[in-house]
Amino acid sequence: MAEAKALRVRGLVIAPGVDPISQTIAPGEIVGLAGLDGHGQERFLRALAGLEQPVAGEIAVDGKAGSITSFRKAVAGGIAYLPRDRRSTGIFPTQSVLDNFAISTVSNDRRLGLLSFAARRRRYEAYRQRLGIVAPRPDAAITTLSGGNQQKVLLARALALEPSFLLLNDPTRGVDVATRHVLYDVFRGLAAEGMALVILSSEIEEILLLCHRVLVFREQRVSAEFSGAEMTTDTVIAAMFGRAA
Repeated sequence: MAEAKALRVRGLVIAPGVDPISQTIAPGEIVGLAGLDGHGQERFLRALAGLEQPVAGEIAVDGKAGSITSFRKAVAGGIAYLPRDRRSTGIFPTQSVLDNFAISTVSNDRRLGLLSFAARRRRYEAYRQRLGIVAPRPDAAITTLSGGNQQKVLLARALALEPSFLLLNDPTRGVDVATRHVLYDVFRGLAAEGMALVILSSEIEEILLLCHRVLVFREQRVSAEFSGAEMTTDTVIAAMFGRAA
């Protein structure tokens, strides 16, 4: 994994006329994003990934010149993004498990200028074991896998970039309970190794279980931030609806 760095958000405005957001996401931290649908949490996450342009402000990575203004710059800055809808924006349904895994890191499989399929299989195998991907064989169509295993392949693809920051858009949506707990263990392990994670989740219990702190979005701004003992279901739900707990 890349050297531990912080992701710094300065004066970020994600919609016209709303308060700016300033945050520092530290190495080894898991930050949750919560809010009612359409209140800005997904827009914020996509801005961090360089997929959506903010109205104003800057997103920067320690030690990197310039701000994150595109997906390419985000990847170059050590940011990996796992999309919410794996079927429409994640997997390549006509491709194999192996090709879906390797599509973002093809250059890692070159040996003496030539593509090494053995190197690609070795890389895939390391992530298959770490994430517990259940697939009949690497050349099987990705559509033959369960939803949970497709999600693990997408996570493996993101981790193969060796990012400092992992942005997760509802990562356990539509996966079974067993897979969900495998993913939780992986996320905690990545944070323990120094990776920073930002997790948007539609399930408050998931955020409370995984995250060190939570940013609650309401009307396109961060309306509340909780950590430690104050981070409870009641406080988060109250903030989502604009009420005091």
